[in-house]
Amino acid sequence: MGYIDDIKRVGRDANPFFTMMGIVVDEFGDGQARLSMDVRPDMLNGAGWLQGGVYVALADEAIALALYTLLADNEEIATIDEHTSFIKGVNTGTVTATGRVIRKGRRVAFADGEVRSAADGTLLSRTSASFAVIAR
Repeated sequence: MGYIDDIKRVGRDANPFFTMMGIVVDEFGDGQARLSMDVRPDMLNGAGWLQGGVYVALADEAIALALYTLLADNEEIATIDEHTSFIKGVNTGTVTATGRVIRKGRRVAFADGEVRSAADGTLLSRTSASFAVIAR
């Protein structure tokens, strides 16, 4: 049984990071995924904004989940490169991350992600990533 099967069966509890961060699995399939998370005070930086690494981690998880929906049973992934542009800060409310696979090859996959405010859809960050596709 693989990661996607575990997510279908037990939801966020299949991923300890999702549980720790309070990430909700909204939807996934066909090379796309959407996750959401409430911003908590313990996630803010010293200036009072959602810490940048949280944006990156949330986008990375949405992207990886989107990619997992396209993997064969004998394939795994590892991040090669990831770049995030921070566009706007947030310190309350719910944020939503979407991941979308651009191209999955035999050895490398490319994907994009966005984090937005769930309340009004404001774009908060944009991420692009490449992953090694590894045959077991």
